[in-house]
Amino acid sequence: MNIDLIYTGLAALGSGLAVVGAGLGIGKIGSSAMDAIARQPESSEKIQNAMIIASALIEGAALFGIVTTLLAVFK
Repeated sequence: MNIDLIYTGLAALGSGLAVVGAGLGIGKIGSSAMDAIARQPESSEKIQNAMIIASALIEGAALFGIVTTLLAVFK
């Protein structure tokens, strides 16, 4: 079996897991933020700012995972 093919498959699996994990995390943050805003509409600006910051951190971690797996393939 070709070792490069194994690396490519593992990298594709790693990239997929990073994207799925980021999607689930951002979906959970969005859902929780909407629930919080529905309960306390007067503090919607603070909740929205916290949601955007958390979403950006999750996206950064997912991008780091994708870049790392691509670097493993094209080393």
